[in-house]
Amino acid sequence: MAHIQLLLAGVILSSTAAGTLGQFSGIHRLENREIFMLLRQMKRISSQACLKDRTDFQFPWKGGKTTRTQTSQGTCFHPLMLQQIINLFNTENSRAAWNDTLLDQLLSRLHHGLERLEQMEDDNLACAYLGSVVRKYFQRIHRYLKKKEYSSCAWEVVRVETQVCLSLMQQSSTKSQERKKAHL
Repeated sequence: MAHIQLLLAGVILSSTAAGTLGQFSGIHRLENREIFMLLRQMKRISSQACLKDRTDFQFPWKGGKTTRTQTSQGTCFHPLMLQQIINLFNTENSRAAWNDTLLDQLLSRLHHGLERLEQMEDDNLACAYLGSVVRKYFQRIHRYLKKKEYSSCAWEVVRVETQVCLSLMQQSSTKSQERKKAHL
């Protein structure tokens, strides 16, 4: 019986420590699922129909392009990414492309996640550099939309890119948490 109580106490302590290390970029898993669900619901056109419109926006941390320094910075770029995603979807052109109710729900979830991140944010000098990298990435997306005249396929490509971006953020957050746990 005492052995079970010690085991239970260990599980509680380890889960508490893991929980305080952060959730996905400050967004609870439920909110994260809701964001992905909303993005899926926003789909208006088949991704297959838009294959000719695909482009590589050169997400900075995709495909092993992350340096050891950037990796060690953890998730400091996540608030920047969320703010840029909000800016991208909070435009007149976006309103014309998407269902207003779904778009408002998406923006609300993203704003909530951003607020949570800003409460947890660390000041980090490397974040200034990463901020310029993030802004350049989103400038490429904005230029792409403008070049494609905000077409349905262009917005579909951006919607899918946003899902990939959020997924990669989640992966980097998980890796950052694992590194922190390893050092405890």
